[in-house]
Amino acid sequence: MVLFVKIIQVIFALSLLVLVHEFGHYLFAKLFKTRVDQFYMFFNPRFSIFKCKWFNGRLHCKFFSKNTEMLPPDADLSTLSDDDWRKYPDNTEYGIGWVPLGGYCAIAGMVDETKSADDLCKEPQPWEMRTKPAWQRFLIMFGGVFFNFLLAIGLYAAVLHHWGEEYLRNDDAVYGIAVNDLSYELGFRNGDRILSFDGKPVDDFSQLQIELLHSKATEALVLRGQDTVKISIGEEYIPQMLNSPGMFALAYPFVVAGFAENSINEDSGLQSGDKVVALNGEEMCLVQDIQAALKDHKGDSISVAVDRAGSVAEVGLQVDTTGMVQVLLENDLTKFFNVTYNKYKFFPAIPAGIKKACAYIKSYAKDLGLIFSPKTKAYKSVGSFITIGRIFPGTWDWERVWSLCAMLSIMLAVLNIVPIPGLDGGHILFIFVEILTGHKPSDKFLEVAQTIGMIFLLALMVLAFGNDIRSLF
Repeated sequence: MVLFVKIIQVIFALSLLVLVHEFGHYLFAKLFKTRVDQFYMFFNPRFSIFKCKWFNGRLHCKFFSKNTEMLPPDADLSTLSDDDWRKYPDNTEYGIGWVPLGGYCAIAGMVDETKSADDLCKEPQPWEMRTKPAWQRFLIMFGGVFFNFLLAIGLYAAVLHHWGEEYLRNDDAVYGIAVNDLSYELGFRNGDRILSFDGKPVDDFSQLQIELLHSKATEALVLRGQDTVKISIGEEYIPQMLNSPGMFALAYPFVVAGFAENSINEDSGLQSGDKVVALNGEEMCLVQDIQAALKDHKGDSISVAVDRAGSVAEVGLQVDTTGMVQVLLENDLTKFFNVTYNKYKFFPAIPAGIKKACAYIKSYAKDLGLIFSPKTKAYKSVGSFITIGRIFPGTWDWERVWSLCAMLSIMLAVLNIVPIPGLDGGHILFIFVEILTGHKPSDKFLEVAQTIGMIFLLALMVLAFGNDIRSLF
């Protein structure tokens, strides 16, 4: 059931993003009186689930129909019957395909994955994109990216207005960090409070590892007890940091909330609200430190000191064979930390949504910089639909779904603006070259560039699927 929910969420999110993206192209094409042959949600090889077209004063629809063969450029349309859809090429065909992995907007006079230079061999027509001024072609190509940005801003603003945002400021993480093996190797310790990376503080505790990667910091300043400690970070650790989530988990105290069913320590005298401050005489209060220490006492008896309403009490506990004392821990972070919560009224939510979208644009651009830098080996973390599916929750949570849609919309926009032939950014690059040089690249050149770009994107897709498949084993 969890897998099914994730699949539906991925299809829903990607369909929304692609539909909005293609609508951006469509809208500007129509604005500049450019013919749009087809506008499809999902791909439709050989046949379509549904398609419709407006002509002769009414809407004509077909269900589960084969794709219509394209007419040659010099075809005589007057020989076609009045109910033949091909007789009305000026009218856009709208449809739903059966492969739920995207969609497309087929614009007349544009060399892309749907048309080659040979398809454009006839004399350019005024309704084709290739005859439009460069600035209009730029807006047609930039429309998809622009609408994805608008969608992200709108979704972020809606989430901030309806649900608000909740996060823990780094300064309010009073118990510091809990480390994994990699951060321990780098020199960090449980309880450290990170002050800055290369002199720059980080406000959001959850962004510590991301900021460390994006800044490629060489030095971290931490507060360890009463001492300030400098930790040197070598650039050679970047590949490991990319594949080692949880470098800076939140450290929090070991406070008893109750007992597991049939707990071996239910009659030990331990009470709800007790805060462990020492184990076998050694001072420790963090969950992560105590859990690690318990692993060394599997099947043994231990003595813990607990803070109970301001006074200290000694309690003897049994440790089971897995290294657990079978108690439930308090997990309400608001009891330990000052959690920042912001909820916005309608109009203030709009600039807040813009700010959040711009922050993620900057963050994702840095992610791409890492991916295209071979020495970071970040390309090994590139994922496909499987990776996207993993970030969605196992149950339908609208707040989480809309937030992820906003994030993915920005990712789609930023990735599309990269100047690679086959992406919107590649088309925009050639338009800028035309504006600067005064010479428009030939359709044949654009076709070759498109082919090279598609080969590169196919290789990237193979890499992404390969990384995902390897991660499953």
